[in-house]
Amino acid sequence: MALLLLVRHGHSTANAGAVLAGWSEGVGLTDRGRDEVSRLAGRLTDVPVARLVTSPLQRCRETADLLLPGSTAEVVDDLGECHYGAWTGRPIAELTSDPLWRTVQDDPASARFPDSDRYAAESLSEMSERIVDAIVRIDAEVEAERGPEAVWVAVSHGDPIKAVLADAVGAGLAGLQRVHVDPASVSLVRRTRDRAMVLAVNSAGDALRHGLTTVPATVPVGDATVGGGTG
Repeated sequence: MALLLLVRHGHSTANAGAVLAGWSEGVGLTDRGRDEVSRLAGRLTDVPVARLVTSPLQRCRETADLLLPGSTAEVVDDLGECHYGAWTGRPIAELTSDPLWRTVQDDPASARFPDSDRYAAESLSEMSERIVDAIVRIDAEVEAERGPEAVWVAVSHGDPIKAVLADAVGAGLAGLQRVHVDPASVSLVRRTRDRAMVLAVNSAGDALRHGLTTVPATVPVGDATVGGGTG
């Protein structure tokens, strides 16, 4: 029942150019991105983070370094971006006219990105399975090592984070495109024995106070309060 803070990397050079970065090399944070992450870092100053993990890609590693200065982030390959294959590095505006775009939007569970000689390709289902499996594994490790109140941070990318959130609310890949996560946003997830609870989505950090506040338990752990939370 550790608390996971899912952080998307800050605004990147690929975001600025409106291209699909994927696993392209040399995609780092912009000045705007560094400012965004620094503001989020200010909200984490007093948070006792038990573990910091990150995608291996540059924009995420830079985000992790700014987010918790002085901490060493553990690189986890399975937290990396979706492998977009031949879509990698192409302008978003160009991709919207590809027939695959509608499949990605309307039936993501059946979408697989085209093969490429330069970049690996995978399906959205494969991407979702690898990151959800990684999150579940690390969450169990954190709880076993640091207890159920431990807080940990994972820095990743838009589609992988959306996949974790869609899985956590029980929507699966069918709900992938019903979730939105901005650069430098944080989403809060707490996994319990019976289910995952999503406490915040796409927050600039203002949701951290609520998510990190311990209140007297009035319902069994993992159950939702009928009528809504009591604050």
